[in-house]
Amino acid sequence: MSFNNLDTLYRQVIMDHYKTPRNRGKLEGDHITVEMNNPTCGDRIDLQLKLDDGIVQDAKFEGEGCSISMASASMMTQVVVGKPIEEALKISKMFSDMMLGNELEDHDYDLEDLGDIQALQGVSKFPARIKCATLAWKAMEQGVEKND
Repeated sequence: MSFNNLDTLYRQVIMDHYKTPRNRGKLEGDHITVEMNNPTCGDRIDLQLKLDDGIVQDAKFEGEGCSISMASASMMTQVVVGKPIEEALKISKMFSDMMLGNELEDHDYDLEDLGDIQALQGVSKFPARIKCATLAWKAMEQGVEKND
């Protein structure tokens, strides 16, 4: 597949998650809530996590922001639900390294294993947008820390 076709596909995946976000809404019952915002661009997220027995049992989010921020939140919630907390944090670290353009060889995951997340790779070329892409991930990390 050519670079232009791949770029177009990635844009379509991001727009799909933006227009039809997965796990958007509120959790019922006991859960952790983390509110974060990016004051430089106005992105805002309210992330709810249900953590039980060391597993991310469920994750939902509400918020508003750019397509990258909201798509990233949708993708993040999809990939961490059902994972042990430690694994969710490893994936978050890998995502952060991807956004910073760092080598991903030291991680347990290959981007292809993480589904739609690889569509956000191109964001690393736009430093001003990295905070948009990482907002939900930072909220998840903070939520897990609250659980300790």
